[in-house]
Amino acid sequence: MESKKKIKILRIINRFNIGGPTYNATFLTRFISDDFETLLVGGLPDEGEADSLHVLNEYGVKPLLIDEMKRSPSFQNDRKAFLRLKEIIKEFQPDIVHTHASKAGALGRKAALSCKVPIIVHTFHGHVFHSYFGKVKTTLFKIIERRLAKKSTGIIAISDLQKKELANDHRICKENKIEVIPLGFDLKKFNDDLEENRGVTRAKYAIETDEIAVSIVGRLAPIKNHQFFLDVIQEISSRSTKKIAVFIVGDGSEREVIEKRIEQMSISTNVRIEMTSWIKEIGIFNAGMDIMCLTSDNEGTPVSLIEAQAACIPVITTDVGGVRDIVQEGETGFVVPKGSIEKYAEKLLLLIEDENKRKKMSQNGWSFVEHKFHYTTLVKNMETYYRKLLNENNK
Repeated sequence: MESKKKIKILRIINRFNIGGPTYNATFLTRFISDDFETLLVGGLPDEGEADSLHVLNEYGVKPLLIDEMKRSPSFQNDRKAFLRLKEIIKEFQPDIVHTHASKAGALGRKAALSCKVPIIVHTFHGHVFHSYFGKVKTTLFKIIERRLAKKSTGIIAISDLQKKELANDHRICKENKIEVIPLGFDLKKFNDDLEENRGVTRAKYAIETDEIAVSIVGRLAPIKNHQFFLDVIQEISSRSTKKIAVFIVGDGSEREVIEKRIEQMSISTNVRIEMTSWIKEIGIFNAGMDIMCLTSDNEGTPVSLIEAQAACIPVITTDVGGVRDIVQEGETGFVVPKGSIEKYAEKLLLLIEDENKRKKMSQNGWSFVEHKFHYTTLVKNMETYYRKLLNENNK
């Protein structure tokens, strides 16, 4: 008896750096049903970014790496990456090309269109339509994305708010072309052995029993606005009655600027601030923290907040991107207006000073994210969407 022909998916990601797109692509490649065959393709991280190939190795996913797929625009590299993607498409003969994030979305969809791939899907993990570039460049990116969206079979947003922004605020395409499929993660490892891991982390970083550990995890890049975070820490330093240890996890272009700011703050504040660079065993690290912060000017779905809630850590975040879809206001954390140092400091002080409030919020985190953001939900939703597109296009 002849075996059923598998649906072939070519999955293209910008680069394998730490963040939601890598996990999304990894879980969709590893856990999608046997009805599908997936080839995962992507570039390597930029200088200063940690690569996430250990994530793929952990789940037994072997990607095809394209050296020319780089974040910064370069006609030569982009041309080489485009031609390489065309070669891969012609050899693999996919039924679906699914691109993730902007660079992969542009080059991958153009290559798929050139090769007449039947179904072309793109996921917006975030967008660059504000807070990244000036008006002229932003307008150009919108024009490009509108043209690509028009020729795509389907567009995926990772939150309801992002769908609204794409359709109504930035007019990338009509709402009926956008499917909302939230990210999914392997969250159990963030909730296992919390007490043991807490002891390990607090011993490693010499965090005292009565010391409140506050952390922020992410690229050291302007869009993440670590300067705002340090403004908040400066604000609370003289107002808190507690011992406070602050941990800045990550690396990137702003490292030197942040280091200089911390050096200046060490003279005027009694808060201990430590930069850790990237931490691969982030689950163990998170267990030792008491509060997780995010101060970005623009986001898609911040992985650090989901992982923190899985580790039963209350979170505080600026009101950007899809954060309201992943934080239960007043229950698992606080969402504060972007740019308001006073309001952010107020909420951070509340959690630092009120142990009972922290405990109550920590108890809510795991139950909120456990199923909503599990990779099994992501895979099930994506399979359903793929089949819908194939049926609609009679493939």
